[in-house]
Amino acid sequence: MRVLPVLLASTALLGGCATPMEPAPGGPPMAADGNDCAVIAAIAKEHYRFNTTDNRPPPIRFEGDYAPRCDWSRYGLAFTAYNPDAPGDPRERVRWVSFARTVYDGRGAVVETGIMHGPLAGMGYECRVISGIAAWTVPEGSCRNTWVS
Repeated sequence: MRVLPVLLASTALLGGCATPMEPAPGGPPMAADGNDCAVIAAIAKEHYRFNTTDNRPPPIRFEGDYAPRCDWSRYGLAFTAYNPDAPGDPRERVRWVSFARTVYDGRGAVVETGIMHGPLAGMGYECRVISGIAAWTVPEGSCRNTWVS
């Protein structure tokens, strides 16, 4: 008979652990889905091979009304926001990497992404990302070309 109250108490405690954490006051806001930032970071690091030293990413932009706010330094990345009206060389405004809204399914997630290195020098991809034990990963060959300019 004493097992039931103990079981109910432990279930209540475990349920509290599953509650999503709110961002700390004053800290960076989380994306609509807390995994979006990690999924994008996995593509940035594993597909594009961006890092903070020898392969810095171009400015980042998002498609449509999608705009997750991420703490990129947490993932070892240093993105700047894309500004189509930035002053200076107009060819620099054609440099960017973009990400569309992440779509989750039973096999992981799919993201439409693209990169422009300059005028008429870019490629688009659809990347499949899977959730590993400790992080999201981009398996070899899981990004297929969708456009070339």
